[in-house]
Amino acid sequence: MSLLVVGSVAFDALETPFGKTDKIIGGAATYISLCSSYFTKPINLVAVVGGDFPKSDIALLQQHGVNTEGLQIKEDEKSFFWSGRYFNDMNSRETLVTELNVLGSFDPVIPDSYQNCEYLMLGNLAPQVQKLVIERLKNRPKLIVMDTMNFWMDIALPELLETIAMVDVLSINDEEARQLSGEYSLVKAAKKIMAMGPKFLIIKKGEHGALLFHGEKVFFAPALPLEDVFDPTGAGDTFAGGFIGYLASTGDISFENMKRAIIHGSAMASFCVEKFGTERMLNLEQTEIDARVQQFVELVNFSVEAAV
Repeated sequence: MSLLVVGSVAFDALETPFGKTDKIIGGAATYISLCSSYFTKPINLVAVVGGDFPKSDIALLQQHGVNTEGLQIKEDEKSFFWSGRYFNDMNSRETLVTELNVLGSFDPVIPDSYQNCEYLMLGNLAPQVQKLVIERLKNRPKLIVMDTMNFWMDIALPELLETIAMVDVLSINDEEARQLSGEYSLVKAAKKIMAMGPKFLIIKKGEHGALLFHGEKVFFAPALPLEDVFDPTGAGDTFAGGFIGYLASTGDISFENMKRAIIHGSAMASFCVEKFGTERMLNLEQTEIDARVQQFVELVNFSVEAAV
């Protein structure tokens, strides 16, 4: 099933208690595309980079089944760059540098070959850019999934609300859900946010798992307890890639199948945090993925029958 991914392809420089990196490949669309490539191909990418972005990194995406026809290269400009430092608990971080560069004037162009996509994943971007993508598709996809963050709630709330009203699934974290809804209870928050337009809502809780809401239905997926979290950068985007990739591979967008997609997304995110940047996402084996998904199944599998 055809999947269109829109988001940032960028440089990151990271510092965690385990070490630090110079500039490495990052960006929401990079993580989403690499992850979803383990479930479905090709992944049609729409993004923008500068002339400083290595051709070897573009080739790396292509080797993973990512169609880069929609990747704009602005030769005279620089790529988006983010630098951050994680603290010991790995749940909090400090942004050191944000340079929008080419992303500041990103005007998404949808190639004709992408037009009939059945699944659209809108990675974290300015909501007006996400809205443009939806408007520039000739046919509405079978499913539109959108990720966003508190930054846009702070500076572009009217545009964000307009875009949220156009999507099927919204993915945000618990802090963002509370900010967007004005409710502390995540159940109340979910009801308010779904009333804004999305039929489904995913609330990510980091190391504490993720919640899926649809009408009165709720599903909770735990996070896998890991001995070492090396670098949490991109975990949320990898989760989104696993979620949309699994749905695209099965062609089933029912609530029951979204439960399975949440587990597959969680499994892929658990790989992502084991190494710096995208390193862990580059050479996964299907047997590893299957075994990790099975670990999630065993984590929550129990019987309610009383012992004799």
